[in-house]
Amino acid sequence: MPKHAFSHVRVWVFDLDNTLYPPSARLFDQIKVRMTRFVMQALDVSQARATHLREEYWHRYGTTLAGLMREHDVDPGPYLDEVHDISLDHLRPAPDLCEAIAALPGRKVVYTNGPRIHAERVVAARGLATAFDALYGVEDAGFLPKPEPAAFQRVFQRDGIDPKQSAMFEDDPRNLEHPHDAGMKTVLVGPFQETAAHIHHQTEDLPGFLRRLAR
Repeated sequence: MPKHAFSHVRVWVFDLDNTLYPPSARLFDQIKVRMTRFVMQALDVSQARATHLREEYWHRYGTTLAGLMREHDVDPGPYLDEVHDISLDHLRPAPDLCEAIAALPGRKVVYTNGPRIHAERVVAARGLATAFDALYGVEDAGFLPKPEPAAFQRVFQRDGIDPKQSAMFEDDPRNLEHPHDAGMKTVLVGPFQETAAHIHHQTEDLPGFLRRLAR
C-alpha cells in the first residue's frame, strides 16, 4: 500500500461497530437479541417472524430500523434506546489504535448507523475519545441509514467533509459504494473478501494499516 495514495486525505471517517472493535467482542449478538425482541413486541409477531423481518429489512433497507420506519411507521427513538442498551464488558481499551488514529493528519470522525450515544459509549470503552473530533449517529442523517447516498450526504454536509479529500473505513462492503462514487478513498476492515471496484484497500489490522500511513 503506497502511503502517497492517502497523501491528499484531510478527513478520516470511521464506522463504529466491528470496525473500531473486533467482531470477537460479539456486541452484535446482544443487539440482535434486542432487535428481535423489539420487533416481536412492536409488531405482535412470533420470534421466528421477527427474526425473518429483522434480516429482511437489513438486506432491503440497510438497517432493521429503516424497514420498521418505512413499513410500520415505528418511532426510532424507543427502538434505538432499547436495542443499544447493551453491556460493553467485553470491550477493552485499544491504546495502539488510539495512537494510530491520533497520529493521522487532519480531522477524525466516527459515523455509525447506530445512535450517537452508542458511539460515545463504545469509543469511551475503547479509550478512543481523545482520538476523534466528532461522532455522528443515524439521527444526524435524519434516521436514514448507510448505504443510502442521502445519509452520507447529510452527515458529510453537517461536518463540512469534502469526499475528494477524505477516506472511509468500514466493515460492510456495501457501505463503501457511495463513498467511492463520491471520490473517497475506501478501506474495508475485517476478513479479506473478494475484491470489488469500490474497495481500494482491505485490512485485518487497522492499527497497523494506519501506522503505515502516518510514517
